[in-house]
Amino acid sequence: MKYYVGIDLGGTNIVAGVVDENYNIINKASVKTNRPRPEKEIADDMAKVALQAIQEANLTVDDVEWIGIGTPGIANSKEGIIEYSCNLGFDNTPMVKYIQEHINKPVYVENDANAAAYGEYVAGAGKGHSSLVCITLGTGVGGGVVTDGKILTGFNFAGAELGHMVIEVDGVQCSCGRKGCFEAYSSATGLIRMTKEAMEKDKKSSMWDLVRERNNKVSARISYDAMRMGDKSATEVVDKFTKYLASGLTNVINIFQPEVLCIGGGVCNEGDALLNPVKELIAKEVYTKNSPKNTDVVIAKLGNDAGIIGAAFLGRANG
Repeated sequence: MKYYVGIDLGGTNIVAGVVDENYNIINKASVKTNRPRPEKEIADDMAKVALQAIQEANLTVDDVEWIGIGTPGIANSKEGIIEYSCNLGFDNTPMVKYIQEHINKPVYVENDANAAAYGEYVAGAGKGHSSLVCITLGTGVGGGVVTDGKILTGFNFAGAELGHMVIEVDGVQCSCGRKGCFEAYSSATGLIRMTKEAMEKDKKSSMWDLVRERNNKVSARISYDAMRMGDKSATEVVDKFTKYLASGLTNVINIFQPEVLCIGGGVCNEGDALLNPVKELIAKEVYTKNSPKNTDVVIAKLGNDAGIIGAAFLGRANG
């Protein structure tokens, strides 16, 4: 049996997993990222948590083929450098070199959304298919594209930033500097913003009651739960969110025409309530609607493990 280590570097936690050749995670270990702090300290903790995961799996470093890292930001997989990550304070960070100071194994680094997409490609929603696009609906909208086993990174390793295509010209300000981005409307953050706006317009909405019941916190679930209660304002929020999401996903399909497009992130816990209306709109709008073959739109299968599994097999993607 062959074993690999995948590290999911997040803004809150660093999680390392030992993955076997059948894509099973046999052990995980984690530590707080504790940002902001020097990049070398974060790298040292990444190595420590990887070694911990290996030890707790009753393995040694000699049993591991390689280590892969999924990181926010621009990851130069050729040079082993994280060129830029605003949330972690990385600027041309030689991450592969830092990890190899602790662990003498091949180390690969990739953008976290790309790593998650690769995980879904090899072991999740895209398993057995030649091409996949993965869209993650979280604080932002992440994107990853895999075709014939290769991750699309662009010539400068900054490709597939699918959340930053504009779907509403002169729309809501996005954190990237543009206005009207897909991310500004279809992320969990965008859904929460639209929910709050609707609540301010309708003080009698049942969304207010749900928020009070939930520690006065507006989450991405509020509008969907209130919609199921028959709330008109909540239904309008969900309908608006659905239209924006379907518009962005249709654009992605028209550009890449993947066999599978999977969507992940916490919002996808809504399941069919989210997926079915989106699929109906896509079927009406996609350029290939009259084609006998069309992209299969599904919910991602691996959840939070996608990044670990994808990172663990980066040696294959870069082989």
